[in-house]
Amino acid sequence: MADPRFFQKSKGFSISEIAEISGCVCSDTADLDFILDDVAPLHNAEKNHLSFLDNVKYKDDFLSTKAGACFISPAMEEYAPADTVCLITPTPYKAYALAAQAFYPEDYSAEDAQIAETAVIDETADIGAFVTLGHHVAIGRNVVIGEHTCIEANTVIEDNVKIGAHCRIGSNVTISHALIADHVRLYPGVRVGQDGFGFAISPTGHIKVPQLGRVILEDHVEIGANTTIDRGAGPDTVIGQGTWVDNLVQIGHNVTIGRGCIIVAQVGISGSAKIEDYVAIGGQVGIAGHITLGMGARIGAQAGVISDVPGGQEYLGSPAFPKSQFFRQVAALNRLIKKKKHD
Repeated sequence: MADPRFFQKSKGFSISEIAEISGCVCSDTADLDFILDDVAPLHNAEKNHLSFLDNVKYKDDFLSTKAGACFISPAMEEYAPADTVCLITPTPYKAYALAAQAFYPEDYSAEDAQIAETAVIDETADIGAFVTLGHHVAIGRNVVIGEHTCIEANTVIEDNVKIGAHCRIGSNVTISHALIADHVRLYPGVRVGQDGFGFAISPTGHIKVPQLGRVILEDHVEIGANTTIDRGAGPDTVIGQGTWVDNLVQIGHNVTIGRGCIIVAQVGISGSAKIEDYVAIGGQVGIAGHITLGMGARIGAQAGVISDVPGGQEYLGSPAFPKSQFFRQVAALNRLIKKKKHD
């Protein structure tokens, strides 16, 4: 159960309402009107709580849970406790996410919109309706901010930046040279639009190459805390619709990232890399510049990617190889180690 000091719960929902919200099928229609007033983990849920089982590792917790209702896959229905209503779905975790959003909605209401007295707004800025600006927010010349957008304390929006509607910009963020679409979320400490790492090497001193591009963030992009996104050197740096980037990621200049990608913490993407739609990149991956990761590619954690990855392929290791080749190499190395021990 969430700490009410930090998370505000909306209201209780009947099991039938939860089924409608999540798109699930109920195992017991007799209890459809029973009210669930919170979500909770399997091991400490009570009769008035909603829980979920998505990983068979927690099957024992499911067998003993006291939850009033639980999202499960069809294969787990036979193991359900007698007093728990099963909400059956092939995607229990997704169903739980939808239900938890209903219990704990994040959107602030229009009535909550306010502009702090300490915010500094240039007279040329265009601020939409129901915008919230926290303490010490600074808004530069000709900035455009769409309606229902919330910008938290100490954030700086530099000249000519455009931010769409229903965005949420965390505290201590800086944004320059950027066009940001609707429903974008930037978590605290994000840096968008600073100079890319572009220079000509010279024995008499490196020469800075002017970075003349922008950052384009499309609809429903999320950028995790303390991630940095450099603006392009001439071409733009672009992050496609619905892509989510975790904390502490570095995205270099001219990088293009497609739709629906997932990029986990501490990834580094070098300049001019191209990442196509629906690519998944594990934590601490390094990606060389000027290469392409094809649509639907998957890169395992800590891989070092130095060449193009075909679409739909899974690569592991450093340097990265196709999954099957990587495990053959591991197996061969283990055989050599064993042989060495027996020699």
